[in-house]
Amino acid sequence: MAKPLKLAVLLSGNGTNFQAILDAIDAKQLNAKVELVLSNKKEVHGLTRAKNYGIKHHWINRKNFENTDQYFDAYIQLLQETEVDLVVLAGFLLVLPPRFIKAFSYKIINIHPSLIPSFCGKGFYGEKVHQAVYNSGVKLTGATVHFVDEGTDTGPIIRQEATAISTEDTVVSIAQKVLKVEHKLLVESLKLIADGKTKLIKQGEQYKVAILT
Repeated sequence: MAKPLKLAVLLSGNGTNFQAILDAIDAKQLNAKVELVLSNKKEVHGLTRAKNYGIKHHWINRKNFENTDQYFDAYIQLLQETEVDLVVLAGFLLVLPPRFIKAFSYKIINIHPSLIPSFCGKGFYGEKVHQAVYNSGVKLTGATVHFVDEGTDTGPIIRQEATAISTEDTVVSIAQKVLKVEHKLLVESLKLIADGKTKLIKQGEQYKVAILT
């Protein structure tokens, strides 16, 4: 068996997507190991999950740094010291600067709670996405896993999955439906990467993800 994919997880909240990864690893459905968990918020359950699993974890306090560059350099240093293969943004509610993305070029994936290119980009994060979906009256939403590039939600898509919206749905119930899709989709995407079944193909100025059989 190939060596486990070494993961770092960045999160800002409860960490249910992080838990889905841990559950898949425990069930031997995913050949990976979470080496490091980082958060921009102190008292979040995602860090507690990491502690309970004995995983190295840190809250990085913005107030300890003079500027944004120094702040994100702290993330970069920890990730490089840990020598991770892939950085997973699992509900991390900060926009990564170009210096971060360049340091881990096409080694960062993100889970977004909509079907990109709908309801994504600047200002679309967390509950704001589900509120916009609800307000629009669309009948389908879903989730997308993609590699991160220097745009906002513009990187090559690995997998997407849709879920139907009924007239009885609320913003809360839409969020709950999408979260279930996120858990499944993130694990599936990580499995593809861990098993060496994703390949980046350049088309013009952009990259696409080919899924190998």
